[in-house]
Amino acid sequence: MTFKHLLTLSITLACGICTAFGETFEPIKFGNFEQWVTRIVPESRIIGGNKKTLYEIAPTHTVEGNIPYKNEGGSPWATSNVLANVMGVVKGSNAVFPDVRSGANKCCKLTTIMEHCKAVGIINIDVLVAGSIFLGEFKEPVKSTSDPYSKLEMGVPFTRRPKALRFDYKVTMPPTNERTYSSGFGKKKTMKGHDNAEVFIILQRRWEDSEGNIYAKRVGTGRERYGASTPGWVNAHKLPIHYGDISKESWYKPWMGLISGEKAYYAKNSKGKMVPVQEVGWDAPDATPTHMLMMASAASGTAYVGTLGLTLWIDNVGLVF
Repeated sequence: MTFKHLLTLSITLACGICTAFGETFEPIKFGNFEQWVTRIVPESRIIGGNKKTLYEIAPTHTVEGNIPYKNEGGSPWATSNVLANVMGVVKGSNAVFPDVRSGANKCCKLTTIMEHCKAVGIINIDVLVAGSIFLGEFKEPVKSTSDPYSKLEMGVPFTRRPKALRFDYKVTMPPTNERTYSSGFGKKKTMKGHDNAEVFIILQRRWEDSEGNIYAKRVGTGRERYGASTPGWVNAHKLPIHYGDISKESWYKPWMGLISGEKAYYAKNSKGKMVPVQEVGWDAPDATPTHMLMMASAASGTAYVGTLGLTLWIDNVGLVF
């Protein structure tokens, strides 16, 4: 059985199934965020030689060393926490954390931070990192900050048609009206207007041509952004999935649209090469998807842009049928 088939089973064979009011809720495996891998990464001596702690969503255990991470224990989740090796300098980055919600119950905390990496005469960079989790894989080690989406294999095989994505969430928005851009190279920029946290679920029907290019039509869309602090936890929130072309709906926003060009997410083709998945149109309302993309993030929009301190907590993620 291939890794992608295992990921499909991780989602469709849910941890538990609850039925109420004619609906069925199927948790996504590890979507209650009770289990975490703790990674202890020794950073290069030239930047201080500290031990950086990174977290991943998978069966609980500890890993020590500069070991590239791959999804473990049947977990379909990847995070923006990464092991980087840039010009021989090893650095860890962590913006996704386990957090205690109540009692011994855990949740997932995602925040926007600035990672610093300095070695006199060699490297001196600041990189803005937004905490994100998604279904798929992150390719480690990261060797540069260019083409950030090419390092993410976004999405997992999926052929069902859920009504909604359901989850608990909480948002804290800093009292600022600024966004920062910092990719590590070039001048750091500050812009007006705060960023938003975001959650989305996208269903695609993908195919590959003879040259290994991957295309997709958009089958289903659920996408929300959160621009203000919540008074507390919002429980059992449903993000509806709309099927077919939504571009003419009154509630449609440009950021709900098709994803292509430089903003396209990547996937591995049949030749084992990471290529962008170009969405070329809206599918029929009754179409069957081949893949599901799901992401939660403490930022939205352009890579390396965000509002420092913006934090999103999420818990109990699953699908409603």
